[in-house]
Amino acid sequence: MSDRPFLGILLMIGFCLLAPLGDALAKLLGATIPLIQLLFTRFGVQTIVLIPLALATGRALRMSPRVFRLTVIRSVLHIIGIGAMFTSLRYLPLADAVAIAFVMPFIMLLLGRYVLGEEVGSRRIYACIVGFIGTLFVIQPSFAEVGLPALLPLVVAVDFALFMLVTRQVAKEADPISLQAVSGLVASVLLGLLFLVPGLSQLEPFALVSPDGRELTMLLAIGLLGTFAHLLMTWSLRFAPSATVAPIQYLEIPIATVVGFAIFGDWPNGLALIGIMITIAAGLYVLARERTLSRVAPPA
Repeated sequence: MSDRPFLGILLMIGFCLLAPLGDALAKLLGATIPLIQLLFTRFGVQTIVLIPLALATGRALRMSPRVFRLTVIRSVLHIIGIGAMFTSLRYLPLADAVAIAFVMPFIMLLLGRYVLGEEVGSRRIYACIVGFIGTLFVIQPSFAEVGLPALLPLVVAVDFALFMLVTRQVAKEADPISLQAVSGLVASVLLGLLFLVPGLSQLEPFALVSPDGRELTMLLAIGLLGTFAHLLMTWSLRFAPSATVAPIQYLEIPIATVVGFAIFGDWPNGLALIGIMITIAAGLYVLARERTLSRVAPPA
């Protein structure tokens, strides 16, 4: 399939629009819907949508034992990451939580160097340090206001960096829609089993409540937005190189800022805004550096 960069960019912009909307709905529901029920619905909708889609388009759901093991690990990481993000949104403004979580690309570079032994130049290491300093600017006012929950987006960042490393291991061996369908099924089963543990439902995050019509609609919307947002990201990479579409993902931060202000009246304070700009600038520098090095790299 030939590259179609403009289409790839449009699809990534679609992701940047849908993802903050899903997070905003999770923030709205966080006060009334327990966390595990929220997550179960999120992955349940993903399963209900994608398994029929995979079967209807002739995609195989069967995986090799190795790929299935990695998919289970990937699903657990996905549950932890989204769970930490949804929990952080109960305490933090939407823009702050998203901006802090965008330290993930820097963590991925460091993991690539120190875990996978990949070559990472000193300029990119310095950019990682600057980006992390920007993240601290965002964390500082949030931490002063809410305490330890302000660190939850860092958990999201580390978790999703590991999630992406595992995804790299299976991406070449599994169709994206099939992978997402099986991941949704695995996550739904794991979360469903928690409801069967005696006594666990007495704890607030594991409780079951009966949502009203408005809450049920929002729950379904979270599942649909999360499912299609990740599909848009996956499809964007089919039509354009990652170096082309990855910088577009930073649009998620200003979009989250606008969505947070429109729905909740939240606006980052001066220090947080400076930190957001530093984080975006450092991230774009890393991506630009990656593109430059990919152009001058000798053919394999």
